[in-house]
Amino acid sequence: MSNSDVERGAGGGKVRGPAANGYHHQLPGNHPTPFYYDPGASAEREWTSWIVPLVVVANVAMFVVTMYINNCPGHPRNLYGSCVAGFLRRFSFQPLRENPLFGPSSSTLEKLGALEWEKVVHQHQGWRLVTCMWLHAGLIHLLANMLSLVFIGIRLEQQFGFVRIGVIYLLSGFGGSILSSLFIRNNISVGASGALFGLLGAMLSELITNWTIYTNKAAALLTLLVIIVINLAVGILPHVDNYAHIGGFLTGFLLGFVLLLQPQFGWLESRNLPPADRVKSKYMVYQYILGIIALVLLVVGFIVGLVMLFRGVNGHNHCHWCHYLSCVPTSRWNCGN
Repeated sequence: MSNSDVERGAGGGKVRGPAANGYHHQLPGNHPTPFYYDPGASAEREWTSWIVPLVVVANVAMFVVTMYINNCPGHPRNLYGSCVAGFLRRFSFQPLRENPLFGPSSSTLEKLGALEWEKVVHQHQGWRLVTCMWLHAGLIHLLANMLSLVFIGIRLEQQFGFVRIGVIYLLSGFGGSILSSLFIRNNISVGASGALFGLLGAMLSELITNWTIYTNKAAALLTLLVIIVINLAVGILPHVDNYAHIGGFLTGFLLGFVLLLQPQFGWLESRNLPPADRVKSKYMVYQYILGIIALVLLVVGFIVGLVMLFRGVNGHNHCHWCHYLSCVPTSRWNCGN
């Protein structure tokens, strides 16, 4: 993979979902964190997760197709050396000097739908805003993203259902692509982690909007904020598309207020009480207010972002410090373009 390529790094492994006696959030490595909520405040039905496994299978299948089309041995005159894992024949990887992530060439990714500003804006290939999230720069990139998706997505889908989580995943990936295109012009970008960061953002807004059903609120909020900061901090490394991460996170954060509402504390139990003693409203007023505000901001953000993109606006002209959001130069690396 050449130095001009940008991958969308993984969002890290996070697990979220109902446990037997509460809401138990656990990070990989058996480090439990205190996410507990009122079991009676959630829906009685637990959904079967199938959209997240389907997305994983689709991404793996797309990577296999990508490597088949790449056909490294079919291009013997490679300036970077010989193909890696040659026993895989046409599925073998590009030389590590070209792509250290064990994957295809940049030209193959570009051919199959990688995000590239020039083609989106001037060649009217807007579909790349969606296709790029189904491509991966290499086997390492794919495994990191899919493991993160399994950790984050399955429990979310079991709790909220495939429709809401599927919408958040797809729209977050799209939102990440929009922001990425506004700031990255000279590189291609691929990866699903804009969508993954959207799920992470939705976790945060779900905690905020369903605040009344949680105990240990401060610990839950602090845990999520630490996870978010760490994962966004990874994006300041060279050749990682942190704009896609941020765009996906903001999209998912707003969608969480709209789609992931849960009944206020005690509402389900009160249905068995006399009418005079029941909780009057299923949701609290602030939940409605946050949902409306988030929906308005989301629609306006998509409209403004798309208009700016297809008018060819360069985001750096309006935000001169924003390049530090995606790469911070140090003595060990140079951010280049």
